[in-house]
Amino acid sequence: MTTGRLSTLLALGAASALTLTACAGTGGPSETSGPDAATLSVVASTNVYGQIAEEIGGDAVTVTSIIASAAQDPHEFEPTAQDQLTVSEADLIIENGGGYDGFMDAMIEASGTTAPVITAATFNANYPGDDGAAETEDAHADEDGHDHAHIEGFNEHVWYDPHTMEHFAEAIAEELSTLDPDNADLFETNAAAFIDQIAGLEASLDEISAAHAGEGVFVTEPVPVYLIVAAGLENLTPEAFSEAVEEGQDVPPATLLEALGIVEDGSVKVVIANAQTGGAETTQIIDTATAQAIPVLEFTETLPEGQTYISWMQQNIAELADALGA
Repeated sequence: MTTGRLSTLLALGAASALTLTACAGTGGPSETSGPDAATLSVVASTNVYGQIAEEIGGDAVTVTSIIASAAQDPHEFEPTAQDQLTVSEADLIIENGGGYDGFMDAMIEASGTTAPVITAATFNANYPGDDGAAETEDAHADEDGHDHAHIEGFNEHVWYDPHTMEHFAEAIAEELSTLDPDNADLFETNAAAFIDQIAGLEASLDEISAAHAGEGVFVTEPVPVYLIVAAGLENLTPEAFSEAVEEGQDVPPATLLEALGIVEDGSVKVVIANAQTGGAETTQIIDTATAQAIPVLEFTETLPEGQTYISWMQQNIAELADALGA
């Protein structure tokens, strides 16, 4: 944890000290008053994971997503005292991990909660594990001074990998069943239905692969890489370009020239940008792609309003298929 973030959370903890007393996760349904008294309190770092938890928990859970708007950038998010209180009262906590939402780890540590924590990144086949994470974690600061701790060589945007989300959903059902055995059948049934829909996403990705395997895609950030790899496509983006954009740093001039050359040479069939962030270099890539009549898609890091995880991924996959077929 960085000194600045630790200081912030210590201040939050002091401000909330009286309210937080005896509020740590209890390992069972929340004992609060009101219509949600008999439900488990689930707190997720973003609405992507919050919606999946709602899908699996049904009426037996009350879910709060710390980040619930596309206007909030998870990389730059600073928690409030209310966020700290929400985490401290959770029966179950869900985070992405891998350095993506480090504010959750900081709040968990500051609150002293005993609630179980599900970390989505750990279900990805490429996750290096606790030992690897400790050895390879790399901290960066963007131009605005925000710190990003990432696991070197690991793409933390695991919600774009349907296979990872399958195992993640199973873990949610298992943990909820432990916390609330009376509703275990509900959780298992809902998880099975969700996983069936994941299979539908994978079938659509297989169709793209059958028609377009090996075709090149340029991504301004590594957010959708898992999805394009699952579709059998090749990521042609220089790693130094996407890393710099993700970290909010200037792209080295030589790397920018290399990236523009890749977009111009005819090997890129689709460009995918992050709709929630950008910069001068991203704009140059988009403008160059547009000049070359290359389709440009915009994907997000949080769930768009009115969407479920499944409908959102279905839309992304359909847009990708349409762009490749253009």
